[in-house]
Amino acid sequence: MQAARGTALTKPRILLVLVALLTIAVDVGTKLLVVAKLEGRAPIDLFDGLVTFSVSRNSGAAFSFAQGATVLFSLVAVGVAVYVVRTLPRLHSSAWAVTLGLLLGGALGNLSDRLARAPGFARGAVVDFIYVPHFATFNVADSAITVGAVLAVLLSLRGVEVDGTKRTAG
Repeated sequence: MQAARGTALTKPRILLVLVALLTIAVDVGTKLLVVAKLEGRAPIDLFDGLVTFSVSRNSGAAFSFAQGATVLFSLVAVGVAVYVVRTLPRLHSSAWAVTLGLLLGGALGNLSDRLARAPGFARGAVVDFIYVPHFATFNVADSAITVGAVLAVLLSLRGVEVDGTKRTAG
């Protein structure tokens, strides 16, 4: 017996889960690695200083905005996860699957830091370690969220709906 269209494991839904899990794995893995190997040590410069790996902790949002608002950003990450899960029944677009997978994986990657790192549950600081001069220090989850947000804007501007249909001007 086949599941109803709204609950079936379609290719886009599987893709979303795979992208989210890969994003979380790479984010958590790189954070564990840099904390173990770089924390308390001299930064590593790559490409003649174009990129630097150096561990920092961020209790705020991207670009160190709203420092100390960790609980708020934890709730935002949970909200993103709830939104993505509620969108699943309508998801039939591979492009939106990748987009939502990046957003979900990035949100959950940073949420794992906020829940599990010092100083305590839902107050932990996110590990940032990629520094680009004249920009910011960030991590894999931040990159996934940024790419996901850009893709969401582009898909919306092109009229691509989550269900795979194309919105027409009218």
